[in-house]
Amino acid sequence: MSGPTRSQRSAEPSDRLIEVFDLVGPLYRRAHRKVEQDAPIEGLSVGVRAVLTMLREHGPMTVPQMGRAQALSRQFVQRMINDAAARHLVESVPNPAHKRSSLIRLTEEGRAAITAVLDRERAVLRQAGGGLTEADITACVRVLSHLLRFLDNVDVD
Repeated sequence: MSGPTRSQRSAEPSDRLIEVFDLVGPLYRRAHRKVEQDAPIEGLSVGVRAVLTMLREHGPMTVPQMGRAQALSRQFVQRMINDAAARHLVESVPNPAHKRSSLIRLTEEGRAAITAVLDRERAVLRQAGGGLTEADITACVRVLSHLLRFLDNVDVD
C-alpha cells in the first residue's frame, strides 16, 4: 500500500491551492491540444474558438473588453478577430458608447461554427464527467473563479 498523497499530508489551504495550480497547467495544455486536433472540422484555432465562445456568451464586445475578460493581450485578441473576420465568422459594428472602439459580433457563420464546436466538446465531456457530482463541479468552479479574481490585477499587455 502506498503512503498518503500530498493532499492528505498537508492540510494547509495554500498547499492545496498549489495542487490546483499544478493541475491547471497540464489540463489547459491537454485541452488546448484536443481543441487543435478537433478544430480542423470547423478550421478554428484555439484563440479564434476563445473569442467566438466569448461573443456567443456575452454578445458584441470590443477587443479591449475581450482581452480583459480572458486575460489576453489586446494584440493577441485583435489577431484572432482578424483571423475570424477573414473567414466571415465575426464582423465589426459601430459602438454607440465609443467612436474608436468598434463592437465585434458573431455572424451567422460564426454562430454556426462555434455552436458545432461546443456541441462536439459537450459530447466528449459527458464521458469525462462520470463519477463527478454537481457539488464537485460547483466547488471546482468556485475555487477556480476565486483564484482568477485574486489574480485579476495582473497586467496581460
